[in-house]
Amino acid sequence: MTVNPDTPPPSPHTSDERTLAALAHASALLNFVLGGVGGIVAAAVIWLTQKEKSHWVAFHGLQSLVFQSAQIVAFVIVVIVPWLCGFIVSFATFGIGTIIAVPVMILLMFIGIAIFGAGLIYSLYGAYQIYEGREFRYKWIGDWVERQSPASR
Repeated sequence: MTVNPDTPPPSPHTSDERTLAALAHASALLNFVLGGVGGIVAAAVIWLTQKEKSHWVAFHGLQSLVFQSAQIVAFVIVVIVPWLCGFIVSFATFGIGTIIAVPVMILLMFIGIAIFGAGLIYSLYGAYQIYEGREFRYKWIGDWVERQSPASR
């Protein structure tokens, strides 16, 4: 009998655990539908309801919650704050400020779309990996979340 080296070993987690953990990551889709907070709420619900039942699912719920929250903070810092400043400048100056502010505001809008688009793709990739029985950690966030977890102490 030959074993395909590309086939991952069977996951030690149940199908229900893999589904819940994958849903925690895929909940990022709700951010587009519900205005940026739906995914955060869904990930928080998964984390809170699974803390006592499955450390592994709770870890993925918290990991997704932190990642999506970081995305919102980045969006506010990179897009919303400068957009508000540009809006104020364009109304206060009615001239050269408007000529500069409006293109910058349009550029920031596209940067914001890129932030959420890239985050969504990364989250869906994580959902796929988890559902297939592979491990997944967001860069930087996964290790930080694990260090904060009381179960890892």
